Amino acid sequence: MLIAASVFLTLLIAELGDKTQLATLVFTAGGDASPWAVFAGASAALIASSGLAVLIGHFGARYLEAFPLPLIAGALFVLLGVVTIVRYLRA
Repeated sequence: MLIAASVFLTLLIAELGDKTQLATLVFTAGGDASPWAVFAGASAALIASSGLAVLIGHFGARYLEAFPLPLIAGALFVLLGVVTIVRYLRA
């Protein structure tokens, strides 16, 4: 149960204000669709993408053990942050 709570809190914080959440907000604010339909579609998409990540992680674990995944993930997040800042400063 501790792992489920850790994953929940980590992903909840990571998803706040990201592009997925903003797209969901735009679909809801457009007023053309039921908020419940947008919620259902967004939830299904997040479940599907999380399921895909779990499957890849589970079946690819033996190949991924040789890579320093936390280091790679951290470096990618830093790179994305730098790219975002550079784009913002150029605009």
